[in-house]
Amino acid sequence: MQFHRHNEKILIIDFGSQVTKLIARRVRDLGVYSEIITPRQATKIINFNSIKGIILSGGPSTVTKKKFETIPKYFFYKKIPVLGICYGLQLIAKIFKGKIKSSKKRREFGRAYILKKNNSILTKKFFKPKSSVWMSHEDAVVKLPKNFKSIAFTKDSKLTIIENAKDKIYGVQFHPEVTHTDNGLQIFKNFLFLICKVKKGWNIKSQRERLIQGIKNEVKNEKVICALSGGVDSSVAALLINKAIKKKLTCIMVDTGLMRKNEFKVIYKIFKNKYKLNVKLISASKQFFQKLKNISNPEKKRIIIGNLFIKIFENEAKKIKNVKFLAQGTLYPDIIESRSSTGSKTSKIKSHHNVGGLPKKMRLKLIEPLKEFFKDEVRILGRSLGLDNKIALRHPFPGPGLGIRIIGNITKEKVRILQETDDIFINELIKNKLYNKIWQAYAALLPIKTVGVMGDSRTYEYTCLLRAVTSEDGMTADYFNFNGDFIDKISNKIINNVKGVNRVVYDITSKPPSTIELE
Repeated sequence: MQFHRHNEKILIIDFGSQVTKLIARRVRDLGVYSEIITPRQATKIINFNSIKGIILSGGPSTVTKKKFETIPKYFFYKKIPVLGICYGLQLIAKIFKGKIKSSKKRREFGRAYILKKNNSILTKKFFKPKSSVWMSHEDAVVKLPKNFKSIAFTKDSKLTIIENAKDKIYGVQFHPEVTHTDNGLQIFKNFLFLICKVKKGWNIKSQRERLIQGIKNEVKNEKVICALSGGVDSSVAALLINKAIKKKLTCIMVDTGLMRKNEFKVIYKIFKNKYKLNVKLISASKQFFQKLKNISNPEKKRIIIGNLFIKIFENEAKKIKNVKFLAQGTLYPDIIESRSSTGSKTSKIKSHHNVGGLPKKMRLKLIEPLKEFFKDEVRILGRSLGLDNKIALRHPFPGPGLGIRIIGNITKEKVRILQETDDIFINELIKNKLYNKIWQAYAALLPIKTVGVMGDSRTYEYTCLLRAVTSEDGMTADYFNFNGDFIDKISNKIINNVKGVNRVVYDITSKPPSTIELE
């Protein structure tokens, strides 16, 4: 399903950055429609009338080699404003005969302080005392192209912002799309409204009817089975599809044995009784534990879980006539960390069972109505569909379940330990009114046993890891800074109540360099 044609749009050309989708997200947040395409797709554009601005993303390539990813030069002569970000800046400099150098000594990764050199419409209201920006580059522009001027610099990057105001071509070396850049959204505001002069007109609620109609057009008179876990994503997908096709939808809940404590029964009752959906329960924990026996590699776990899910869904589909579609609550962050949705050279971080864990050959055709959206956008969409806040505001939960929160091989005993540990952690967050301040929180079980002392006796038990992060979109995240008393309370409660744990640690790593989930 594709977006409707819009009279005004911002075109984002993806050169393979892990955070390209965040650019589209920032543009959407500002009420402007955006579309991501590859450099190859860009060469096929004939009609530029609806394009009001072009943004060139970052990426892993380098313009210092003979062959590099680029776009035709005529893009810059359409009188359409262009903004290059990181690799996009370097590409602009390359096309217009500037000089770019690759240097491992003067590379910048992480925060850097930026200083203003000249005024620019792009940086209006952007600079603040000690403004910091998020850098991620080895290459740097060292000589300005003709007709360009320098707007700002950092200690290690003398040409951090450049512009050709006459031709409306701008470039920034840093990433304004990530939250780590101070006031980065102002760069997009200025580019959209002052330079491109677009008008606001896009919001997530306006997409609901488009999505419903798109599902109707695709499914027609066929039937759909929907993988329902009770998480935000699958719940919204189920309600959305139900709006479109009603009785032609069957939701299937698979008890893998890897869900949170008591979750399976609670979710079933909500969707069966409150939302009146056709929900079928499948008990398959025995199958999952057998397939996962002695498997410790996280990628193998995801693939096994993904394959087994599909096998179960296809078997169930045989029992229902005219089922041709399998619906999933796949979101864009799932896709971008598994593979590039646009065909660019984005690095693969890990497989998602909804994406990389699926078998290549499937009898059922996938329908993923939410794959263009971020988590908080899906929450808004869910509430517009009547989704209860208890589900709409739930923290993300991975499709493979606790299977990827148990590091190493999976056993029923480890699952029991983790279920009890996670239940204590989440309930304490709720009791202390911290749950809704945190984007995602969970407990994980490490493959480490350590010596402890309980009641003057020696213990040799597992180490539990607690993780809690704040984020806007899941693409970047910072750990939540609990006070010491709360951590102490949680640690004591887990150790006193969960047999099998004698040590609790708290993860204080941000994303990047880590991911939110451990596997």
